[in-house]
Amino acid sequence: MSRPAVQKALGAVAALVFAAGCSSGGDAGPRGTSAPPGSPPPASTGSPTGSAASSPAGPAGEGRVTVAGTLTEGLRSPWGLAALPGGDLLVSSRDERTVTRVDGRSGAKTSLGEVPGVVPAGEGGLMGLAVRDGWVYAYLTAASDNRIVRMRYGGAAGDRLGTPEPVLTGIPKGTIHNGGRIAFGPDGMLYAGTGETGETGLAQDEESLAGKILRMTPEGKPAPGNPAADSVVYSYGHRNVQGIAWDAQGRLWAAEFGQNTWDELNLVEPGKNYGWPEAEGRAGEARFTDPVAQWPTSEASPSGIAFARGAVWMAGLRGERLWRVPLSGAERSGEPEAFLAGEHGRLRTVLADGAGRLWLVTSETDGRGTPGSGDDRILRLDVR
Repeated sequence: MSRPAVQKALGAVAALVFAAGCSSGGDAGPRGTSAPPGSPPPASTGSPTGSAASSPAGPAGEGRVTVAGTLTEGLRSPWGLAALPGGDLLVSSRDERTVTRVDGRSGAKTSLGEVPGVVPAGEGGLMGLAVRDGWVYAYLTAASDNRIVRMRYGGAAGDRLGTPEPVLTGIPKGTIHNGGRIAFGPDGMLYAGTGETGETGLAQDEESLAGKILRMTPEGKPAPGNPAADSVVYSYGHRNVQGIAWDAQGRLWAAEFGQNTWDELNLVEPGKNYGWPEAEGRAGEARFTDPVAQWPTSEASPSGIAFARGAVWMAGLRGERLWRVPLSGAERSGEPEAFLAGEHGRLRTVLADGAGRLWLVTSETDGRGTPGSGDDRILRLDVR
């Protein structure tokens, strides 16, 4: 997720200064004060960047976001979010290596313990989570690699996570660009977004698991229908994939960090090449698949995405806003709209609740934000 991109303007010429904050860093702008857990704050609706501003109600055909309240707060370096049957949530701490259960109604937190074998450093640690058939799956950085493990979890009061079992090992690790998002698709297969670890050539190396979207069985084997029958690689040419979600027609979408110019939202198809490092944003070349939408890096640094109400919703870290990308068929049906700009700081993860609403996780305590009282938190969002 790291991109060195602190911009310094000199007349009409911009020079890029490489800094430790990189793309997903940057100073957090002014933020509104969130209400305490259980208390809905005033509704807030942002204005789209690069298109006409919307009124609070929003013109016909545009989206709307209302922050309905804060579910919980006081989270440290939250990263992955997954829903349990019944509506409670699991959230991972990237740096503290823990998984916490959050009551979906009251916001009460219960620690499920530390996940052994996690070695946090830079952008690595305990990242994406997924839940299926009594297992909690986790994408994590270990001593030698990034890997996916699974742990038994009964889900009853007092239950703890079981011993991690390897699902897929050998994903290259780095100080930066570790990817980390995992999710089960509508086909029952497990998908993972990986980064190229800062070694750009790995994205085009089809033998490497870095800079890819991976597709596997729940046990970590190559899934039937993959481009190569003996490989978990599903698509390649990615810089750092940190958001994956499916639309109502079962198509896979992925958010990707660019370097200095364009962040991307891609419609992902098996075997396609998404261009990095030879292309950033739309290249218009037949050998690469162009993104459906792209943003200046200062406005996005996209992390988690979710599909709800006919649109992809994308959390922005450096951009500190929630993007809505309306869809129609396989195409974008309107201009992306931005909401909550600068109100809650860096936004890490967004998860649909299945009823057309969203959970949104902030990311001010990851070492690149400016944490305030109560950070980090999970917000309830009503969207339409």
